[in-house]
Amino acid sequence: MIKANFGLGIATGTEGLMYPIPYSSARDVVELAVYAEKLGFHSVWGNDHITTQHYVREEFDQPPRYYAPLLELAAIAERTTTLKVATALLVIPFRHPAVVAKEIATLDHLSGGRLLLGVGLGAYREEFEAQFGSKAKDIVRGKLFDESIGMIHRLFTEDNVSAKGEYFELQDVQCYPKPVQEPFAFYFGGNSTNGYVRVAKWGTGWLPALLTPDEVRKGCAAIKECCDKEGRNFADIDIAPQLSVSIAKTSQEARARFEKSQIYRHSLSLGKSTMKGKDASNYTERNLVGSVEEVREMVERYIEAGVTTFSALIFADNTLEETREHMQFFSEEIISKYSK
Repeated sequence: MIKANFGLGIATGTEGLMYPIPYSSARDVVELAVYAEKLGFHSVWGNDHITTQHYVREEFDQPPRYYAPLLELAAIAERTTTLKVATALLVIPFRHPAVVAKEIATLDHLSGGRLLLGVGLGAYREEFEAQFGSKAKDIVRGKLFDESIGMIHRLFTEDNVSAKGEYFELQDVQCYPKPVQEPFAFYFGGNSTNGYVRVAKWGTGWLPALLTPDEVRKGCAAIKECCDKEGRNFADIDIAPQLSVSIAKTSQEARARFEKSQIYRHSLSLGKSTMKGKDASNYTERNLVGSVEEVREMVERYIEAGVTTFSALIFADNTLEETREHMQFFSEEIISKYSK
């Protein structure tokens, strides 16, 4: 029987995006993660937003609550024992590399080496512009991201680091203690050639969003080529796409739930960023939506395409209680059958 890991997407920054406002408090997020461990989930994945997106402000009268993902994960790590704590994604361009390196290493120690760090550019440039103001127009996020990751990697692997880049400069920095994990578990998002190169150069995992099984298979082939050039074994890369879930006893019930969810609106909003050039409306091909039999078939298609972890699974619900019931049903019908 083919197997995979299953992770839960937690609401560190999903109100107004994938869930209605209000959805969960900071403490609710911790309790849901504890419940996920009891149900057999392998990991929990928190996302990263610093301000309300324009389309969310237009849709809701009250602002969403966005929590600091690394702080939430630290609280979760203290309440769990085997659960991996992860980000999907931590937006590296928001932070100075020396500061975030210290925070990451500290969380890896607090969790006993259970941290999986998904990193990316962020889906909404408007958030970057909100933080950097008029200076944002002169910054190429991709270049800043690569420069920052390169410095963080050096801080985790070298004794003393001096480096001068276009955006950051380090002078004789010591970053101790190093993370527990060696190599450290970086997961890279993105469905582009640059993303594949980053996975092969620095990553232990690939964390794309909303890809069909065929698109996952093509991405795996591209990453393998990059790994071959870097002298790395592709088998060491965790293929961990982010998907949404709506599973029910009938296909009609599952589809109706998904189409009424905030997740569907969010997916459509990514048409100019994460989903650029792809059709986000064919959600049954890009998510786990359908009856138990249909979802099992989709899980098997993804695993056969190369998936080893279903990372930040977001359940199509409007309340926490609905989510808990949905998670339990998914655990009984899917995790119990396919979990590693």
